[in-house]
Amino acid sequence: MFKKFSKLGQAFMLPIAILPVAGLLLGLGSALSNDAAVAQFAFLGADWIQAVFAIMTAAGNAVFANLPLIFTIGIAVGLAESDKGTAGLSGGVAYLVYTATIAALLQLFSAEGATIDTGVLGSIVVGLSVTYLHNRYRKIELPQFLGFFGGSRFIPIVSSLAAIALGLLFYLIWPPIQSGLEVTGEAIANMGSIGTFFYGFLLRLTGAVGLHHTIYPLFWYTSLGGIETVAGETISGAQNIYFAQLADPNYTGLFTYGTRFFAGRFATMMFGLPAAALGMYHAIPKENRAKNAGFYFSGALTSFLTGITEPLEFSFLFAAPWLYVVHAFLDGLSFYVADILQIRIGNTFSGGLIDFTLFGPLQGNVQTNWIFVIPVGIVWALIYYFVFRTLVKKFKVAVPGMEVNVGEMAKSTTASSSKTSNLHDQALTIIEALGNEENIEYVTACATRLRVSVKNNQIVDKEVLKDLGATAVLEVQNGVQAIYGGKSDLYSQEINQILGKEE
Repeated sequence: MFKKFSKLGQAFMLPIAILPVAGLLLGLGSALSNDAAVAQFAFLGADWIQAVFAIMTAAGNAVFANLPLIFTIGIAVGLAESDKGTAGLSGGVAYLVYTATIAALLQLFSAEGATIDTGVLGSIVVGLSVTYLHNRYRKIELPQFLGFFGGSRFIPIVSSLAAIALGLLFYLIWPPIQSGLEVTGEAIANMGSIGTFFYGFLLRLTGAVGLHHTIYPLFWYTSLGGIETVAGETISGAQNIYFAQLADPNYTGLFTYGTRFFAGRFATMMFGLPAAALGMYHAIPKENRAKNAGFYFSGALTSFLTGITEPLEFSFLFAAPWLYVVHAFLDGLSFYVADILQIRIGNTFSGGLIDFTLFGPLQGNVQTNWIFVIPVGIVWALIYYFVFRTLVKKFKVAVPGMEVNVGEMAKSTTASSSKTSNLHDQALTIIEALGNEENIEYVTACATRLRVSVKNNQIVDKEVLKDLGATAVLEVQNGVQAIYGGKSDLYSQEINQILGKEE
């Protein structure tokens, strides 16, 4: 079950990776297309510059308006065992047929004005169905007179037929499900700030094993994250609502309450964890600080700028899991405080400076209350600093630099072993460390982790993986996850190419 959820979470990362760029376009376009901002560029020609910003807004909004279609294709591509191009095409065709079927049924049998929007949940079902059909039937042999439609050509056909059946099924079952989601969303909303705390706390806990990607999309893109009417349209999902409001030039007041599923991130990622890095740095022996300074500084800077926290979190997660629980509790409190202060900053990917700037100051304090992040962040930095410095020092937590023999953990992903000189050689070393080709089932990657399914965990050489720059190696059922940061995806592609599994 862990392997399946882990692989599904990794598949989510493919479409989610598009969102930061789309959010950048939409955020900049929306922030700079108002009259006051355009006036600053009057010397260039107001009409011309406003047209540029309007195009940026439209380009970014196009992605968010088609998220279900994008997710369907992403899931099909991410979970297909081979011939991923056919899987992606089949996923796209199937989703279009699925939505057209529902629309036709509504027109024929429902009251005028009735709508069914299954959102990302529907796209997940369609994507998983296409994946199942693709992996099972991509090599099917048909009778000779139908031979042209065999093999991979059969997949779009059978996927379209399945999509018609799914459209009929969802037409029948979705209305009560949608009502149930609305009730659940209302229940979470009625829990108020306490519900926000539990969301942040549990999201951080599941992040330890990389399963958070299967949780937050349900709040960001479905009714669990709220339902609101924006510019005359009913929108479901916290992030969908937020970007619809962002794209609406007539929207005024604070952004959606659904931003409580984002706004708590900024104090932790921009202030808390960088301060924790400083606290851990000051907790290790002085003689070890110089050679470990690069690790702590780069980890803090990565968290501050981009909101990618794994390099720092994995430096203490395995040495002291209880300390990670403390961190998750503080992160939950960050969400709670942001909620009660009505901080309404959205985000596309994470809670770093980039998203904070785009969706906080550039959108104005009247709509975001972004100014509160600064004092809260300062308090959070002090708390994280003293908590981590005190606990790491008191309990001698084996963070990088605490002992001489764990200093290897502080190697950055750019400091490879002297045995390797380029990406190809490093990939060969990783393959050997994983027990060679016969032990490897599949290799994928998310933003920071190389995810490998193996037949036998016992023969995996974790020390070699760490020598190549992994800040940690997590052993899961029938697999390992090595934290290589930004090089994870490069390693995944190179390994699959060497093994002949690249599609």
